Amino acid sequence: MPTSTSDARALLPLKPLVFQVLLALNEGERHGWSLVREIQGRTGDRRLLPANFYRTLRGMLAEGLIDEAGHRATPDDDERRRYFAVTPLGREAAKLEARRMQDLVADSRTRRLLGARGR
Repeated sequence: MPTSTSDARALLPLKPLVFQVLLALNEGERHGWSLVREIQGRTGDRRLLPANFYRTLRGMLAEGLIDEAGHRATPDDDERRRYFAVTPLGREAAKLEARRMQDLVADSRTRRLLGARGR
């Protein structure tokens, strides 16, 4: 599986939902519903359509951005839950995307679209 910076750079720009999933998984393994709740909370409770969300996860698995981490058994856990983890390629792609967005914000400030505090 490719994991170099050039391989990750070829995936840019990331779709917003892909970047949101990578941000959430950067903190550790999560199951799908947990990812949905966090992303909805972070994006102002914008509704995520399940079919679109799970299609995105399948694409991320196919691209090598995430891996299935297996089942984490806890007393209140549902055995059908699938857990996901970010891969080295996914982590590198997220870092590059964050830097790309940071550069866009800096350019927006330079062009006076944003103030020093993002106003």
